[in-house]
Amino acid sequence: MNNKITRKNPIQVPSPVGNYSHLTIIPKNATMYALSGQIGVGVSGELPSSLSEQVKNTLKNIQLILESEGLNADNVVKANIWATEEIDWDDFYQQWESMFGNPYPSMTIAYITALGLPDIKLEIDIWAAK
Repeated sequence: MNNKITRKNPIQVPSPVGNYSHLTIIPKNATMYALSGQIGVGVSGELPSSLSEQVKNTLKNIQLILESEGLNADNVVKANIWATEEIDWDDFYQQWESMFGNPYPSMTIAYITALGLPDIKLEIDIWAAK
């Protein structure tokens, strides 16, 4: 029996168009962790105006929450990403790669008109398992 999270891209479907896996398999006896949507607030409480800086802070906040439970990026099974402006994918994937590496977790991305506060440009919610 496999007790490890497995990420796959079945050959029957086209390859992912980005840095994510089509399928993430969670072991039967895993504990699930649901993180609330994280935003790009920095350690001193400021919200940067640039999307790139918000991405950086958001990923850092996610990393800190995971670490608080003894988890890391390998435990992430799904990321839902909400953005209010077009993402610079070269910049985003550079930051994503430094956190997750490959294979990547499953991902959904949506562009929306607004998030919880007017200055928030990006929110990421995470599901993890261990």
